[in-house]
Amino acid sequence: MFETRKKSDVEIQIKADFLRNFPLFEDLPHSELVKLASIIDKKESPKYHFIYQAGDLTDSIFFLEKGTVKIGTHSSEGKEVIKAILHPKAMFGELSLLGEEKRSDFAKTMDSATFYYVMKVDDFKEVVRNNSKLSMKLISMLGRKLKNTERRLESLIIKDARARIIDFLKDNARNQGRKVGFEMLLKHSLTQQDIANFTGTSRQTVTSVLNDLKKSNLIYFKRKSILIRDMAALV
Repeated sequence: MFETRKKSDVEIQIKADFLRNFPLFEDLPHSELVKLASIIDKKESPKYHFIYQAGDLTDSIFFLEKGTVKIGTHSSEGKEVIKAILHPKAMFGELSLLGEEKRSDFAKTMDSATFYYVMKVDDFKEVVRNNSKLSMKLISMLGRKLKNTERRLESLIIKDARARIIDFLKDNARNQGRKVGFEMLLKHSLTQQDIANFTGTSRQTVTSVLNDLKKSNLIYFKRKSILIRDMAALV
């Protein structure tokens, strides 16, 4: 009995440590983190696994610990449209907090081992109701996501395909890249089709733009990495 309880306490502490490092929960008191940790479940999914699909009931919210997840939908012609590419410390499935009853999009893993935490929407809402600071941080986070969505929509309307692809490279390098001297190295799990689906272009256009940037010595790329020679010169 003691061994079982001890293991449970360790698991809860691991979950609490994850939550403490998650931007949304970093200001919560330890007692609140432990309470949250006791009601979330950790999951692991293989590559190309649907965490949820369009039409599924919207009863859970998710917190990404490791791996990459794409959020998307399909056009009437069946073409995949990627709305967001998520990395660790991202929350997703949040439309459940805004009244969505069934999923309008999908969440799909892009790495061989993706770890994430799942919390019931009703449990999360109760925690938010009882903590005004958390409520304000949640509103701020949702506001930033809305601004990013608006910025992407403006980009699709105003900018040409080359500019959208370059914006994609620079945004991802800023968010997930690593400085190597004066250069920026971006390691990723994306195919060129994924980049096309995110930027509203075609795979052939992505290939053409990347090759052109490589010939101009602005980038160097391999299958799972892109090295940007000079962020300021990449236009």
